Amino acid sequence: MILEAVELEVRYRGAERPALDAVRCRVAPGELLAVAGPNGSGKTTLVRALTGLVPLARGTVRIQGRELGAWRRDELARVLGVVPQREDIVFPLRVEEAVMLGRYARLGALGAPGAADHAAVRAALARCDADALASRSTDTLSGGEWQRVRVARALAQEPSALVLDEPTASLDVRHEMEILELIRGLVDHGLAGLVITHQLNLAARFADRMLLLDEGRVVAEGAPADVLRRETVSRVFRWPVAVTTWCDGAPQVVPLRPGETAE
Repeated sequence: MILEAVELEVRYRGAERPALDAVRCRVAPGELLAVAGPNGSGKTTLVRALTGLVPLARGTVRIQGRELGAWRRDELARVLGVVPQREDIVFPLRVEEAVMLGRYARLGALGAPGAADHAAVRAALARCDADALASRSTDTLSGGEWQRVRVARALAQEPSALVLDEPTASLDVRHEMEILELIRGLVDHGLAGLVITHQLNLAARFADRMLLLDEGRVVAEGAPADVLRRETVSRVFRWPVAVTTWCDGAPQVVPLRPGETAE
């Protein structure tokens, strides 16, 4: 198991309830886990807990069987590639330079990139279909291009797992599909993947398993067809839905308008 969390509890000062309450999750190599839930359900807090960016009130995170606290940050960056939810371009760089930033966990603060580092950057760009962007400035990229570059930067770390927080946020349909096809392909080649998403229908088509959170607790976990049940989704999102099945067997959620029924 690459990534495992047991009974996680996170509390923020002044909050009436825990941000995470007894949350369990696991991700194995070659597996994609999609974490979904309404706003404020604890999805981003889970990413922060799994990557050591927020203290735990209770519970344990293990990376490759080793407790999170036993990892140095540079060691952890060689195993976990993280793509955060939001990232503004403050100082424009050439795309190749931006992706090279992913190598510094292996180089150290003062290390100079060598042939192996440049090869890793080229390979990461190629895997993300971003070779042609290498000489572009990051402030000239579209939203979809920038997302591919951010994933390439994480891949340049040569990690065993990718953790992505809302990687398709603010993207149109084409770029959503391109990013999810990219992630699915990387997982199929052996990476472990954890994706935070609001896109229930896309998650159902791409993920091996889903974890549904509500108010910091796990409501359902398992195959998409077991998680995306009409009663469960309607209750968690406080809105009536119907659930149909796409031709590939994936469940698809249809929000209902007032007066409509799921029958």
